[in-house]
Amino acid sequence: MNVDFSKNNGLLPVIIQNNETQQVLMLGYMNEEALQKTQDEHVVTFFSRSKNRLWTKGESSGNFLKVVSIKEDCDQDALLIQVNPNGPTCHNGTTSCFANEAKISFLNELENIIDDRISNPNSESYVASLFQKGINKIAQKVGEEAVELVIEAKDDDQDLFLGEAADLLFHYLILLKAKGLCLKDVENVLKSRMKNRK
Repeated sequence: MNVDFSKNNGLLPVIIQNNETQQVLMLGYMNEEALQKTQDEHVVTFFSRSKNRLWTKGESSGNFLKVVSIKEDCDQDALLIQVNPNGPTCHNGTTSCFANEAKISFLNELENIIDDRISNPNSESYVASLFQKGINKIAQKVGEEAVELVIEAKDDDQDLFLGEAADLLFHYLILLKAKGLCLKDVENVLKSRMKNRK
């Protein structure tokens, strides 16, 4: 990375983006020392123009921004940093300084719901009940749903096929959770395979 600090009194504008949702979280500024600290510690540190000092985001709130990647723009005088945020980013308590709600995909939202049902079980929760039966029962259920999907694939009823596809995907998400994994982990495997294929 060859960043140009010669403009704007040695400060670079830095866009912070959620690595998972791609939502823009905030804009800050870095001098050379702040960038070096960010690279060394893998936690975003800015140069605060109002405090006139280095400022690690989350140093008072605990809502740190864990660095995933740092990229410079075409003129090498601005940065895009993708992060995994530890809590709300804005000082107002919202996810982003630009919008109140994170724009996450439905499947990510469903993963969060499954996680909540497992973490806060109640007697009426199908997810909690299945999870408590253990990995073998969950895997068996995924197998049953896969067979039902294959059977429906041979017929011409699209609604039944989609219903079975949804059942399989839902139980697959539970199985991933039971293995301590998530869709992002599967996505990373697929990305790695695509990179290795010409």
